[in-house]
Amino acid sequence: MSSTLVISIMVGLIILLLLVGTPIKFMRIIGQTTVKLGIGILFLFFINVFGGAIGLHIPINLFTAVIAGFLGIFGLASLSAIHLFILP
Repeated sequence: MSSTLVISIMVGLIILLLLVGTPIKFMRIIGQTTVKLGIGILFLFFINVFGGAIGLHIPINLFTAVIAGFLGIFGLASLSAIHLFILP
């Protein structure tokens, strides 16, 4: 796809959303999900930075970010336990 086509599609979607409007609840859910994924990625980053001393490295991908973001500290603890005790 050319960049002109992509930009045209994005501008068209923005104009459509401005004319029609978006459901507020849907946008709130999208925003909360994005924030939780960002928090999960930050959790994983700090665990990888500080856990490097004991050999703990959890890959940062969509699955682990969702687990860490939505389950919080308990999800991070379970990912760490899986890495330390189940995976050799």
